[in-house]
Order: sequence, then structure tokens, then C-alpha cells
Amino acid sequence: MKTDIQIAQNTKLDKITKIAEHLDLSESQLEVYGQHKAKLNVQDIKRDHKGKLVLVTAINPTPAGEGKTTTNIGLSMALNKIGRKSISTLREPSLGPCFGMKGGATGGGYAQVVPMDDINLHFTGDFHAITSAHNLLSALIENHVFHTNTLNIDPHRILWKRVLDMNDRALRNIEVSLDGLSKSIPHESGFDITVASEVMAILCLAEDMDDLKERLGNILVAYKRSGEEVYAKDLEAVGAMALLLKDAMKPNLVQTLENTPAIIHGGPFANIAHGCNSTIATKMALKLSDYAITEAGFGADLGAEKFFDIKCRQGDLVPDTVVLVATIRALKYNGHQKLEDLNEENLLTLEKGLPNLTRHFNNLKLYGVPLVVCVNSFPSDTKAEKELMKSWALENNVELVFSDVFAKGSSGGIALAEAVVKSCEKPNTFKFLYEDEDSIETKMNTIAKKIYGAKDINLSEKAKKQLIAIEKEYGHLNVCMAKTQYSFSCDPKVLGAPTDFTLNVQELKISRGAKFVICLTGKIMTMPGLPKVPAANGMDIENDGTIIGLS
Repeated sequence: MKTDIQIAQNTKLDKITKIAEHLDLSESQLEVYGQHKAKLNVQDIKRDHKGKLVLVTAINPTPAGEGKTTTNIGLSMALNKIGRKSISTLREPSLGPCFGMKGGATGGGYAQVVPMDDINLHFTGDFHAITSAHNLLSALIENHVFHTNTLNIDPHRILWKRVLDMNDRALRNIEVSLDGLSKSIPHESGFDITVASEVMAILCLAEDMDDLKERLGNILVAYKRSGEEVYAKDLEAVGAMALLLKDAMKPNLVQTLENTPAIIHGGPFANIAHGCNSTIATKMALKLSDYAITEAGFGADLGAEKFFDIKCRQGDLVPDTVVLVATIRALKYNGHQKLEDLNEENLLTLEKGLPNLTRHFNNLKLYGVPLVVCVNSFPSDTKAEKELMKSWALENNVELVFSDVFAKGSSGGIALAEAVVKSCEKPNTFKFLYEDEDSIETKMNTIAKKIYGAKDINLSEKAKKQLIAIEKEYGHLNVCMAKTQYSFSCDPKVLGAPTDFTLNVQELKISRGAKFVICLTGKIMTMPGLPKVPAANGMDIENDGTIIGLS
């Protein structure tokens, strides 16, 4: 089979204006970026239509692959194939993981969004705008301290770091203001990756420009020497930051390999933030189609929980159905089959790995939304392994469908599309996991025990002190758990469905503009590093513009 980039390069793309016609959009409602990309002028698109909202989530990610984004795209294409107007809504890929180990985020095989090289690289410049807005605020803070410091900011209690959309571990911790000038006070700082910026989270949760400005103004950036909080609005930073984000606020319209519409916008980290595409893009897809297919980052313990309890709560969204993606290979990996042996049939390890799928399935049922389990097929899946999956579904009263969109495109997802259409018509009793008025500690406990399966949470002394201060003023905020994506626990090596463990909370951080409190568990890297052999080492471009090695 051809590589993803080869498949994408051999696909005939429609002009983006033709894709817009499929959505009954006029050229005046677009800002065209070349022939195959455009931004949507949201304010010019007024529709009362309300489509069905479908969330695609997955089991915990493994090196074996799950294919959540591939399934999202393939499902959208399949729905269009059976005559249902559908749009895939996704996050924008980050350059860091693209050049590192994870690769791009445009699907795979014959279920991709294109032009995949543009989308995976600079796209329409949204991430650059977010990086610039974030770093402008950093510069304004340091400039205020240098010149007047009328706010009496303590340089050693500046919370706002810098960001860069690249994996560069050397920048995690740095010292700044080392120029030797008398007014400069050297102090510690650092870099996070752009997708971990609160500006990214804010852009993806904001309803409009007014909401964006209010949220930007509420970013907590530092503390005064007296201990009082300093916000971005105190530095008069909001107007200029919003100006830099004016185009980044507009969702991006592209297409799939089968020339069906896709909206790609925003891309917050799925552990340090809420891991969902923008609320604006999701609501636009609901206006323009009968089915908006969205996704949430990493496994359902992180992505789906935050989609429901943060994005849906803040955006007043009600999902109509959930698709939980798994692969037989990944489940065997959870059952401790070696990575190099996953192509071999092994019913024992598959059975041992199924509790991971069961836990995710039972967790999702807590939200009261109809659910479909999708087994993303691989050529190595055997008849006996598929029969075991069917038996599991029968025992657990699960709607289970096999999908092969990677190899067959939309034709490999017809059964899934039909199951989703039926699921969207089932009774829906959607509810949140916790209430707004619950304390931060109660919210943490609820997520840890009901979703992760922990017996308890343990707060470090630092986290305990922070919790006391946070509860007084910020107890009403949502909770965003920053946890490893590889396990229900905070230990990435613990696979399956662990129980009877303690979730250790190291630190709490306030994202006042994003309206959530981040609870850091275990070792969470907000600036990832590159692997020993980065994907960048295998990339190149030929004289005729052909790109090599991008995936």
C-alpha cells in the first residue's frame, strides 16, 4: 500500500470554492488561501440549521495505533456516501509532534484530510498567530517590570512563560534578563509548546471576539510583591493580542480525499488542556451539515471527559452520539503482547486487554449519550479475534461495528455510518460528571475515582497550599486533569484497567481565561523533546516540490 503522503499527492483535489458550494456557501463567505484552503467568515454565515453532534474518541493510545482521526474522517466520508450531509471537524496538527515521533494529524490511508502537507506544516498561520500573541504578552510583562513596574510585579513570581511550536527540551527552563542592565533582574522562565498555551485553550473555547477579549484579559500572569494577582488586562495587553488573533479566530475549510468538506481549527494539548478543536468550528459544522463529526485528544479518559465536562459545558453543546474506537492490535498490547508480535493471533492477550475497552465504554455510559464501539480493522486481524470481539459486545450489550476506512475509504465505513445514524435517534440523557458548584477537590476526586478507577487522590504539600487559595475564589471553575495519556493511572507503564491506585496531584495551575484549573499528576511535559531519531530526519523536498517522509 502507498504511504499517506503518496496517496494524498495522487488525489485530485477540488477547488475550495467547489467544496464551499457543497455547503451552500458563497465566495463572499470565504477568505481563500490558494486553491485548496479557505477561512470561513463566521459572522457572514447565519443559519438556523442544527445538525447532530458526534464525538469520536478512543481507548488509551498505544504504539500499535488506534486510528481515531482516521475513523473520524472515514465516518464523515461514509455518511456523505449514504446521502447524509456531514463535516469532519478536527484539531490542527502541531509542528513539534509532526517532526518528532507522533507524526501529523490528518488521518491515514484512504481516510485523510488534504492538502495534508499544508495542514501538517504551516497551514493558514493560526499557530504562528497564537505563538505571537502569547509571546507579546511575555514581552509586555518584562517591559513593564523594566521601565516602571507600577504594578509592583515580583519578577520571581512571573507565571507567564514563552511558547514555541516545536519540541525543544533545552528550552524547558531558562534564565532571562541577563543583559547586565541595572534595571534588569535575572529570573527563571521557560518555554512551553504552543499547543500548551492558555491562549490556544482560550481561542478554542471562545464564542466570539468579545468573549475572546474577556478571556484574554483574565489570564493570570504574575503576582505582585504584596501577593496580589496580576492579569493580562492590567498590562493593557488585550487589544494587541486580539489583533494578532483576528484571522486565527476564523475556522479553516479543507476537504477529504473524497472531496467532502472538513473544518480544521485550533489544537490545544489533550493533557495540559482540553484537547478539542474550537467551539466556533464545531458550531459552524452543526449549522452547515446534518452530522458534525468531531474528536477529542488521546483516550476517552482524557479527551472525552474534557469534551463533555469542559467544552460542552462552556459551549452549551449536547452530543448526540459517541463513537469509541479500538483496534485488536491495541487491545492485545494492553494485554501485554509484545509490540513486535502483534500481527500474530493471540486470543489470550486480546481477552486480557479487553478490560481497557470495557472501562472506557462504562465511563462513557455515565454521560447518558448513545454509544457505538468501532473496531478499526488491520490486515492482521484474524477471524477468531473478530469473533471474540463480537462475543464481548454481546456480553456487554454493546453496539459494535468493524470499520476499514484506512484501506477502503468511505466504502469501508458504511456499516459504521449506518450505526451512527441509528444511534443519533436513540434516547439521550446527556449529563455532566460533576456540578459547577462542587469544590475543586470534589471535582478532582470525582474524575479520579469514576473515570480513572483510582481509590483515592493524594495532593503534594505544594498542591494542598494551592488548593486552599484556589477554592476561595476559583472553586466554580472546571477541572482539567493533566495526566499521562497511556494509562488510566498516572504511571504510563500501567496498562489495561488498573484499580486500587492513588492518583498523585503534584501541582495546581489556574487558567482563569480558559475557565479551568489544571491539576498536574505525574510527570507532564509541557515542552516535549524529540526522540533519538526524529521523524524530521526522514523528511525532504525535491526540486519539483514533491514532499518526502511526511506522515
